[in-house]
Amino acid sequence: MKGVLSMQIDPITAALGSTAASTTSVNGVNNFESYLNNAGNNSLASIFQKASDTYGVSVSLLTAMAKQESNFQANATSKSGAMGIMQLMPSTASYFGCTDPYDPEQNIMAGAKYISELLNKYNGDTSLALAAYNAGSGNVAKYGGIPPFKETQNYVAKITGYMQEGVTLPDGTAVAASANSNTAYNAGTADNSLSVDQWDSLEQDALQDILDRFFNYDDYLRFLNMFMKFM
Repeated sequence: MKGVLSMQIDPITAALGSTAASTTSVNGVNNFESYLNNAGNNSLASIFQKASDTYGVSVSLLTAMAKQESNFQANATSKSGAMGIMQLMPSTASYFGCTDPYDPEQNIMAGAKYISELLNKYNGDTSLALAAYNAGSGNVAKYGGIPPFKETQNYVAKITGYMQEGVTLPDGTAVAASANSNTAYNAGTADNSLSVDQWDSLEQDALQDILDRFFNYDDYLRFLNMFMKFM
């Protein structure tokens, strides 16, 4: 029986090559779960590279954002409803064509497109683009820069730090540090700019998503009742 098992495994090992061979256990049986996990992690690195090539945003910035947003957890969901590796709100995901926010490739590609448009909007200023990704462009405009929100200020600082230090992906792949965080964007890519009306629509939809998660119809009625008492 042992000889039959060996005959069944050897052709598979040969077909998969050295990568599969490296997953062989001490008993000579391939650990296919380990192989598949490594393949998935390798594909994560390739997705970041694809997003970088497509939207002109450095892999350093994208991976630093992913580490801060979700620590590369594809199934992450925040209290406010942001989803996936790049923590996209439902309206943002939909706007950028992400039909499954928990799919790593769709999520990363949508997040990369979003940050690329923010970088374009702020003339390549990474700090302002990150602040807008976290707190919205309206707040960046309102305060004339990074908003005075502790969460947003920490968000920008953390990602800037990760870019300068370099990031390690779950499979151990190291992403080189970026010497200058404001070289994270290549303006030579296709025009990704949005009109003012498009930005307003996107941010209003994102705000509505948040409000819908925290306030129901009964809350609305209570608010109206309180408001009428002061009229």
